[in-house]
Formats: sequence, C-alpha cells, structure tokens
Amino acid sequence: MPLPSAIQPAWPLLKRAHLTATRGVGAVTRRATSLAGERAVPSIGTVSVDETARLDPQHVRIHEGGPAEHLVREVPFGQPAQHWALERRADYVVPRRFTLEISDGAIVGNYAAHITPGGVLDYETSTYFGVTGWKDHPIFLRARLPQMEHVEGTLVSLATRGSHANYYHFLLDVLPRYGVLKETMPDVRPDAWFVNTGSGYQRQLLGMIGLGDVRVVQPGKDVAVRADTLLAPCIPNPDLIAPTWTTGWLKENLPAKETADKPTRLYVTRGSAKNTRRLVNEDEVMARLAPLGFVSFDPGAHSVQEQIDTFTRAEVIVAPHGAALSNLVFCSPGVKVLELFAPKYVNPCYWTIADNIPDSTYHYLVCGEDHRPPGSPMNGVLTDITVDLRDFEQALQRLLDA
Repeated sequence: MPLPSAIQPAWPLLKRAHLTATRGVGAVTRRATSLAGERAVPSIGTVSVDETARLDPQHVRIHEGGPAEHLVREVPFGQPAQHWALERRADYVVPRRFTLEISDGAIVGNYAAHITPGGVLDYETSTYFGVTGWKDHPIFLRARLPQMEHVEGTLVSLATRGSHANYYHFLLDVLPRYGVLKETMPDVRPDAWFVNTGSGYQRQLLGMIGLGDVRVVQPGKDVAVRADTLLAPCIPNPDLIAPTWTTGWLKENLPAKETADKPTRLYVTRGSAKNTRRLVNEDEVMARLAPLGFVSFDPGAHSVQEQIDTFTRAEVIVAPHGAALSNLVFCSPGVKVLELFAPKYVNPCYWTIADNIPDSTYHYLVCGEDHRPPGSPMNGVLTDITVDLRDFEQALQRLLDA
C-alpha cells in the first residue's frame, strides 16, 4: 500500500533500507530454505524465462508470441534541454512476448512472484521496483512463504508490481498481459485469474475487456497459491517504456464512446493533499490557463470510460507528472502535451506513451534545479511541484506554437 502522506518524504531512505535488508536476510533464508518445506523461499532465481525452463524443464514451458521491438525515439523539447533521464530511454530494445507455463507453479504476494516446483524464482515475470536482479526481490525478506492454498485447474497471473494500487501499472502492465495470453495461447480456457479487483477502476477496466465475471484469486501481501497449471504472460511494458504493441492493444480494446461534449484543452489536477506530487501554486497556473480555454479535469471524479473519452477529445493537455497521464494512450493524432516535473523525479513513462501517438508534440518543464550529477537516483517520487510562472508561460507558449 502507499505510504501515509506524512512520511512520504522519507521514501528514498526507506527504499535504501529495504534493499539492504533484502540482501542481508535473503543471503540467510536461501541457505536455510530446505528447513521450511513447501513454504521455503526460492533457493535460486533466473534472469530470463529461458533459464527458468533450462533449470526446471519438467515443469516449465514457454509459449512464444511477437518478436522483440527496437525503439529509437528523439528526446523531446524541454527545460532543461536533453534531460538525461529521458535521453537514456531514447534507444531501447523491448524483449519478445511470451507466456510462461509452470506445472504445479506457485505465485506469492502483491508483487506476484512466480516460483517453479523446483524452487526457482522466475524474475523476468516477477520484476520489482528499484532492484537490479533477482537477489534483491522482496520475497527474500520472508523467512518462509505464506501458507499455500491450492487452485485446481489453470490459473492466469495478471498482477504485477504496483498493480494493486496504481492506475498506470494496472492499465499499462496488467491489461496487456491479457493481450499477450490471447496472442500466445488463444485456445486456453483459464479456471481462475490472479488479479486485483479492490478498486473501482480495476473492476471497470476488467469488465471493459471482458473479464468482469471471471473467478478471481485476490492478490495480497500474505497470499500464496499453487495451481495445477500456472500461466504467467510476460510483462510487456518493462522499464515503463510503452512499447507500441502495448499502447496499440489498449487503444484497440478500450475505445472511446462519447467525446462530443468533452473539452479540447485540459489541465489535469492532482488535488491539494501534501506530498502527492501536487502543483502547489495550481491556482496561479489555472489563472493563466483558463483564459486560453483550458478546463481543470480531476480524473478521480470520473469513470474510466469518461477519462478515455475526455483524453480522446483533448487537443492540448497540461499536467504535473501523475498516473492520470496514462490516459495519453487514448489521445488522438496531433495532441500536444506539457508535463511538469519536480527536479528529483523526472520519469519518461508518459513521454514514451505520447511518442507513440502520430503527429503528437510532447514538451516537458522541470520545475526547479537538481544539483546532483546525471544518473543520480530519481527518488523524489512524491515531491510536490512549484512552478516558476514565467518559465511556465514560456513553455506553454512554445507548446501552443509548435
């Protein structure tokens, strides 16, 4: 679950402590894993499904899908120019698509860690935030796994890191995994689905793609299940890079319906709660936007379909960095976007979505200076944003003139 707002500023320190603890505890639990029986943590991990299949060939099978995708993108215009956090995502190879099948496979936790009967953690389908490899996976903070429940038949794992509480990860990671399953195993008829349904938007989105009435195993911190057959489609959006296949699949399967009454110029608000990446001087910004025809849009006050319809209609969008910009997926060709960042959290995930839209224009404005060297951790995840109004007016005019 998200941290309480009062301690959000401590997130970078807590993350470092979490990684340190994971490495230390994991080194012990992996050595003592045989003592826990069925509840033992994985004894080893792999970097790819191919290695997982090699280590446990009796239980593992790979169903191939589409090929790898080499993305080459031009770094967008913004202030400061050629920001390194965007530049490093300009050239990226997205791995091939596949579904991993594990006979008698287990799945553990909110982060949906997939484990073979031989005790192998498949890291490629079980990735986690801010870690560099399988040894840092938070499953190794456990002395032993939760009590296993058995699921008869075929269980499909759609959940992944962050999908229990974040609109972006549910939209860009969870739903396309269903698309991968349909591509790689079109005739499969699952008995149950491991997917979050606790939020209204999750239930809405699942219903919109035809999974509204399926049997669900609800992920949770202390949930562990073993299925006769576990299917884990690949995470088709690794490193938040928005492959063209992913955004194309979403737009095709979640079409707009009623757009005629929607505004063409949007300012997307994040509200007024502290430590949420809100825009502190939002009233002053809106005083400049409103005369230009911009309407403030609060996505949390609208259904998913209304969000899709609104973003489809929009011609110009201004917003602080936030999950509502996931809806850029549904924008029409020619849309113009200005994204506002705090200096210690510049994230390329919405630029990469916008870059997939034909004839789009994406600009960014980093609101403040980061005196750390390039490559420093982008750990100011929920830092509030205060924009210099002169810089903002200039950035907005450049966007409108583009």
